[in-house]
Amino acid sequence: MWVALSLISIKVVAQQQPHYTQYVMNQYIINPAITGIENYTDIKFSHRHQFVGFEGAPVTSYFTAHKSFGGSNMKGNATGFSVEEGGNARGKNYWDQYTAADAHHGIGIQVVNDKMGPLSNLSAALTYAYHIGLTNQTSFSAGFGLGINQMTLDANKVDFGKISVDPAVYSSGELKKIRPNISAGVYLYSAKYFLGVSAQQVVPQRVQFGSDSVDYKENNILPHLFMTAGYRMLVGDDFNFIPSVMIKYMKPVPAQFEFNAKLQYRDMAWIGASYRSTDAFAGMLGFNLSNKVMMGYSYDYTTSNLNNFSRGSHEFLLGFIIGNGYDDSCPRNVW
Repeated sequence: MWVALSLISIKVVAQQQPHYTQYVMNQYIINPAITGIENYTDIKFSHRHQFVGFEGAPVTSYFTAHKSFGGSNMKGNATGFSVEEGGNARGKNYWDQYTAADAHHGIGIQVVNDKMGPLSNLSAALTYAYHIGLTNQTSFSAGFGLGINQMTLDANKVDFGKISVDPAVYSSGELKKIRPNISAGVYLYSAKYFLGVSAQQVVPQRVQFGSDSVDYKENNILPHLFMTAGYRMLVGDDFNFIPSVMIKYMKPVPAQFEFNAKLQYRDMAWIGASYRSTDAFAGMLGFNLSNKVMMGYSYDYTTSNLNNFSRGSHEFLLGFIIGNGYDDSCPRNVW
């Protein structure tokens, strides 16, 4: 099995970026335009084990951190009023008095380690974004990321059998290739909605680890396009209900749709569900332990034929906030 899997994977290295079921809690991982969207330093750690029980299944871990600078009103209370004791800091009054931030900059870093069988991809990138207010409650940002991908083939984990393979592949242990990685995106956001468009691996490239059976001439690192959109609805004064959608596309693979729904109680806890077309259903939950620490977990139930071999997928998310000038437990702009 590993022969077929390895050769197919080598030929379509990075055919699809890693899945992130909890991307709604950290859209920065797919769109550099979100860099510095909040008034604090936002740090996230995530670990995802996909298709548990399937040998060599994808395992993805990442670290992200980004912050804003240069905005005169990026400090202080977010609402300009005091919440009555026992009231909801994220109730109707909060969102009625939401205002767009002053023009400001954002800088950040992303590190992602994605492994599948004998193949792994370690990427690191620096990101930048600029945010401006279009109206009193609506903001727009544009950003880009510059980094590198280090792709590794561990030939020791591949049984080539009788297939003719370049000796440079099976006799060299680990083979590494380094390629540049460019991303770009735009993001429109307000108190009620968000809309984002981004691209990763903007420049098509070719990676090969040898000749013969694993040699090919076409580009196999191809651009990935993402579109995200969501809308906030208040349910009473204690709950926020946020449906959202993400569309992922990479030619020639058909577009994939992901539908999400999140119900948040005050700024304390949330539950959610999602459906990823031709792939999985998922359940999610999370807690804001304070205005500095949050935790999230999701479980994916596979709906494809891989369900015959796997026990679903687990994803964990841990976030930290440094320098929160609003003293809120939840982000204002990243939902």
